[in-house]
Amino acid sequence: MFAEIIGSLIRSFVEGVIVLDKSHNIVWFDLQETLSIPLTQTTDVRQLFNHGDLWFIDQEEFFVELNGQQLQVSVKHIEGPEQLIALCIKEFAFQLDNNDARLYCLEKVIETIDEGIMMSNAEGEIIVYNEAQEKMEGLDAQEIIGKPLWAAYNYNPQYSEHRHVFNTGKPIFSRYRAHSKVAGVPKYVNYSTFPIKKDGETIAVFSISTNESKLKDQLFQTIEMKRSTNQHTDKKTFATNGTVFTFEDIKGQSSVLKELLREAQAVSVHNTDTLIVGETGTGKELFAQSMHNHSPRRDKPFVAINCAAIPENLLESTLFGTVKGAFTGATDQVGLFEYAEDGTLFMDEINSMPMTLQSKLMRVLQERLVRRVGSNDVTPVRCTVISASNEDPEKMIAEERMRLDLFYRIANTSLYIPPLRDRPEDILFFISYFLDTFQSKMATNAPPLSPVLRDALLRYPWPGNIRELEHLMQNIVIRVTDEAKAIELDHLPSYIRGKILAQQQLSEDESKASRPIKNVLNQSKKQFIQSTLEQTEWNISAAARRLGITRQTLQYHMKKHQLEKP
Repeated sequence: MFAEIIGSLIRSFVEGVIVLDKSHNIVWFDLQETLSIPLTQTTDVRQLFNHGDLWFIDQEEFFVELNGQQLQVSVKHIEGPEQLIALCIKEFAFQLDNNDARLYCLEKVIETIDEGIMMSNAEGEIIVYNEAQEKMEGLDAQEIIGKPLWAAYNYNPQYSEHRHVFNTGKPIFSRYRAHSKVAGVPKYVNYSTFPIKKDGETIAVFSISTNESKLKDQLFQTIEMKRSTNQHTDKKTFATNGTVFTFEDIKGQSSVLKELLREAQAVSVHNTDTLIVGETGTGKELFAQSMHNHSPRRDKPFVAINCAAIPENLLESTLFGTVKGAFTGATDQVGLFEYAEDGTLFMDEINSMPMTLQSKLMRVLQERLVRRVGSNDVTPVRCTVISASNEDPEKMIAEERMRLDLFYRIANTSLYIPPLRDRPEDILFFISYFLDTFQSKMATNAPPLSPVLRDALLRYPWPGNIRELEHLMQNIVIRVTDEAKAIELDHLPSYIRGKILAQQQLSEDESKASRPIKNVLNQSKKQFIQSTLEQTEWNISAAARRLGITRQTLQYHMKKHQLEKP
């Protein structure tokens, strides 16, 4: 009786009511005919709402689709002589003027689509993070929703793309980057970021992400197989586009290099501007050419320019072109942006570009239009731009040597090539690789490295990276004699032998990580230092330069080994 009274009262406000007892059995129901729901007191509520359990009993409301109808069900717990649960059913009308319905639809769409969605508010806090984005980035929405982006992803707020889009109101298209890491492995996604404006004012920012990981994994495995087995692509294919290298020419065995190759190959398939950062000798142009030859633009021109090798006044005309009469001696000249057409323009050492020219370059990249010097006409920029820097762009921005807005334009995607000293597996690989290469070229046989030299080369910081190691191995093959049983320190060129020995001669109280080289006997150190001093006629400054150490360090070792000028 109580269930009927309560149910009838509620029924006067809604289209249908189902009353359950504390065991979740139906004790009373009344449904509007338009609902057309077949129901008896023996009906299993779980089967009715197509749920294997009764999770919705603990909800305030839930939504279901039944017999082609969208239903909104409110759950009411009723205290009284009987413990009852009333399921209050209301047809869920999906008209455009129904804000609740529209919001519900949008939330369902966001949660079910395959694309990742992330949204941040005016404070930079994450307010939407759907299941697809969770899968792509390996993060938990419950842990990061409500956090500022820079706290969730652990980066400097100054470099937040969402904040940049919020402040400028301009979207960012088609970037490929990893913001999260899972077990140290970066999770790369392709994404675009857009502002949300209301009454002309930006109120939020959202990103849409896609993941083509399966296809890219297959491409990477194919190329990695060719690279590891030294099966080279016919270079005649690339002879006419201005390139020499492909990904198969990039050598090395370290895991960090293989991950970098995977990232570079993934970036290549997108027409996105890329910044490659790496020290001198790490192979930035090799990566740039390989990316071009891996991209849909492989049959288009690859045009390279070293920004540090051309004076500022000539660099502008070289990049943008000139018209006759623009200045004394000017002729009608096509700039490299036009010359590259639908291909790739590679700007090496962009960190050397003057600030005055950076603003002009930034505008060209932003508008994708180039105007020749002295002309009023503009030409669309169709090429993809790959830039390279041998300095950390964040440091340059902090020192005001690079514009922040230019960084955003050239670094739609960034690749960081780690220095050789951080890849000990690759040091050993290149020692063996270059020894074999130069022995084959020079038709000679070289003995293996001695353990002492091998240890020393592993600890050497390699400021010139792979290029320096290549030159060293070439010198060794030239210098070593047929009688030698092993390659020793004496077979090294004097310029690098001094540097390596100097590293081994650091005192115990100095940093062990700076330049350790402890495998050389003290007597060998004394003899080498004495020999260097004699060669320089005991000129301490000249001897220190030859040894690659400071005057103070040399004087310390002279005192330690009791070396005095005769």
